[in-house]
Amino acid sequence: MSKTTPQHIPMEQFQVKNNQLLVGGVNIRQLADRVGQTPFYAYDRAVISRRVSELRSILPEGIHLHYAMKANPMPAVVQQLAALTDGLDVASLRELRVALDTGIDPINISFAGPGKDDHELKAAAAAGIIINLESEGEMERLADICQQTGHRANVAVRVNPDFELKTSGMKMAGGPKPFGVDAERVPAMLKRIGELDLNFQGFHIFSGSQNLKTDALIEAQTNTFQLARQLADSAPSPVRWLNIGGGFGIPYFPGEQNLDLNPVTDNLNRLLSQYRPDFPDTEIVIELGRYLVGEAGVYVCEVVDVKSSRGTTYAITNGGLHHHLAASGNFGQVIRKNYPVCIGNRVCSDHLSPINIVGPLCTPLDILADKYELPEVNIGDLIVVFQSGAYGFTASPHQFLSHPAPVEVLV
Repeated sequence: MSKTTPQHIPMEQFQVKNNQLLVGGVNIRQLADRVGQTPFYAYDRAVISRRVSELRSILPEGIHLHYAMKANPMPAVVQQLAALTDGLDVASLRELRVALDTGIDPINISFAGPGKDDHELKAAAAAGIIINLESEGEMERLADICQQTGHRANVAVRVNPDFELKTSGMKMAGGPKPFGVDAERVPAMLKRIGELDLNFQGFHIFSGSQNLKTDALIEAQTNTFQLARQLADSAPSPVRWLNIGGGFGIPYFPGEQNLDLNPVTDNLNRLLSQYRPDFPDTEIVIELGRYLVGEAGVYVCEVVDVKSSRGTTYAITNGGLHHHLAASGNFGQVIRKNYPVCIGNRVCSDHLSPINIVGPLCTPLDILADKYELPEVNIGDLIVVFQSGAYGFTASPHQFLSHPAPVEVLV
């Protein structure tokens, strides 16, 4: 192999053979031929399985692991994770159909989201899954639907606590939020659930995502158990299900380190021991999406032109922000940073030089890598964007400028 590898490439997930990246044990050229087109997303099933296995080995006994499908709802990925985890969380009726197709027990599926319409509520009640109620109005609408249909819905209350997950990439709680019911309003809502004869299951308390700070996760989980204990006093029946969310992050950018879960799991062990008398028969759920699939996926596009403009070299590809909005920096980044990138068919070289990788769209926002050190780029090279297994394909505006859409494969 040649001497120099582009920085920040996550080689702990993927292998290189004959200077070509392997995904699912298949070299990238062969995989592109097998897929039949570029651009495409490829998810490595072995990387997913390994992540779940590693997590299972460290999580305390008694913690149930659920997969949040919003991170990557590709049916084949969901089918694999349904077999590896204890349950699924969905955020739409379409995701619910995919979850039910896996054949898992519906009671191990939960449905979160602040804007469930009546069709979604009716389908969820009929399926027998757990519906995370996000408002008093949603509760009343669901009760009316159940009265009309004869279904008795399984419900939990999604709580908006008065704390947040500090240093979180995306804060979902604390202060005014569209997500969940403010904690101080929950006791009255619990009383009403009992009056409406909805089948109360428990609470969903999810304060944020994409966190790489162990102290912040420990503090949020400690506060979550304390809040759940307080709210349980007002519950119409014993708490059978407590979803404490997730928030486990993955590194995307230079300087970010892998999350050290040992202190987090040590604290979880302490919390389980402390609160076991309060929740003796409660299923404690950790719900993770990005952490399970994010590092297992790559996005692959092809160089169609190389040009120079006033001293800057550009490689223009047939993919871009319309396929991978997050990698372009337009999905929540305040200051744009590069995802890890390589030339999949020539990962290493004796010499690296800065180049800008851009897409075919008529907008300066269409950037995949800015001033990134790579081997010499040629037309036909395959550009690989790592950390693309979560919030890639479905979080991108495929119809923008009407270029062809990518495809997805699980290998």
